[in-house]
Amino acid sequence: MPRSTEKPLSRALVWLRRDLRADDNAALYHALCAARQVWVGFIFDRAILDALPRADRRVEFIRDSLIGLEAQLRQMAERAGAPDSVALLVRHGKSADELPRLAQALGVQAVYCNHDDDPYALDRDAGVRGTLAGAGIALHGSKDHVVFERSEVLTQSGGAYGVFTPYKNAWLKKVDGFYLKAYPVERHAAALAAPPQGMAAGVPTLADIGFEPTNLASLKMPAGPAGAQTMFADHLQRIDDYDKTRDFPAVKGPSYLSTHLRFGTISIRQLARTASQRMDGGSTGSTGAAVWLSELIWRDFYHQVLHHHPRVVGHSFKREYDAIKWEHGKQAEALFAAWCDGRTGYPLVDAAMHQINQTGYMHNRLRMVVASFLTKDLGIDWRRGEAYFALHLNDFDLAANNGGWQWASSSGCDAQPYFRIFNPVAQSEKFDPQGKFIRRYLPQLARLPDASIHAPWLARPVDLAAAGVELGKHYPKPVVDHATAREKTLQRYAVVKAVK
Repeated sequence: MPRSTEKPLSRALVWLRRDLRADDNAALYHALCAARQVWVGFIFDRAILDALPRADRRVEFIRDSLIGLEAQLRQMAERAGAPDSVALLVRHGKSADELPRLAQALGVQAVYCNHDDDPYALDRDAGVRGTLAGAGIALHGSKDHVVFERSEVLTQSGGAYGVFTPYKNAWLKKVDGFYLKAYPVERHAAALAAPPQGMAAGVPTLADIGFEPTNLASLKMPAGPAGAQTMFADHLQRIDDYDKTRDFPAVKGPSYLSTHLRFGTISIRQLARTASQRMDGGSTGSTGAAVWLSELIWRDFYHQVLHHHPRVVGHSFKREYDAIKWEHGKQAEALFAAWCDGRTGYPLVDAAMHQINQTGYMHNRLRMVVASFLTKDLGIDWRRGEAYFALHLNDFDLAANNGGWQWASSSGCDAQPYFRIFNPVAQSEKFDPQGKFIRRYLPQLARLPDASIHAPWLARPVDLAAAGVELGKHYPKPVVDHATAREKTLQRYAVVKAVK
């Protein structure tokens, strides 16, 4: 007898979180395959939003992305012959309350979502799962945010990797077309359903959810799935030179896709697949694509670290580093404030902090420089810098942010050795040799000669005068001496050897 193609469910809801796209979306695909009617919902979660400033670029990015996502769903539904009134179901409240309420109002038998391994998300999802189960509704989760998650890439002894290079080698050995294949969502889009009458209120305005506009529109970072594809297409024109340009903040070298990856407006499988194909192009293989793929693998690596070692949230991966005594008191607070405001007297550090404060973005090389400066020049706890980045970065991702800060402070897995301390002047001379990046964010130094802009306190008085710069007035003197700070850091970190 012919095999039945009847779907097992009549109704299902897809709960979007950090996966704001319709194409190549694992949860949406599984829901469309399983149910005859499928709705898509998103919750502006007050458990998260209420702790944010009222003007937050990430909230605006999410809101703008939802508009693009809704348009994508409608286009997909139209091509599949589904109702042209398909719409996102957007709610504002605590997810633990709003999601079960929405699922019950729709009369669904199952909710589909993609995994989120942040500690808050795991607790939230556990609570939602219990509430849904009490109403007879199943919650199904899928991998979508990374290529390999949780325990998919393990050592031969079955443990989690703590060093990146062997993890990367195992990742590359395991990956193939199956893991990088896109989910064919559109093939099943006819199951997308129009919202029941009165349930679709549209995507709310920022004011509707208690937020204010930011300068996001001026930052040349288009939101939504369409914006992500535009930016990816632009990156592909430059990807072959990525290995040569990625470390120079004044050069258009990075992909600038980190915020889109964070909120899932583009699929990690698409990016990794394209990079892998470009890297394996035979005699024309791209070194730039290979280096960029390594960066994507780092992202997977930090997510598996967070999964296997959740204690890294708030504690050092290397336990002995929790014995370090960080600076505290009035002087430390003044130094931290100077770092936050870009008033340290070290131009590259200050320009980088102005960049994050003005745009919510910071170049990756500069993230390492400013993190090293905070922990190893100022002697301030890496957790304070991590929290500052968490508040200000458009692309804030707990696993990557925690991993990056622990790398810089030498407390993390496969981290920078504690005795390797970035010299902020040397970093500036090497990666912004003409001071182009510094001049953009510190215009008061713009007229200094290239040779003087990296360390104005060493500039000739005649050059300072010609540039209209009076140290201590137009630009601060260094808050610390790097050589002295370096020696103090080596003494501070000596405790690490003592507790081993």
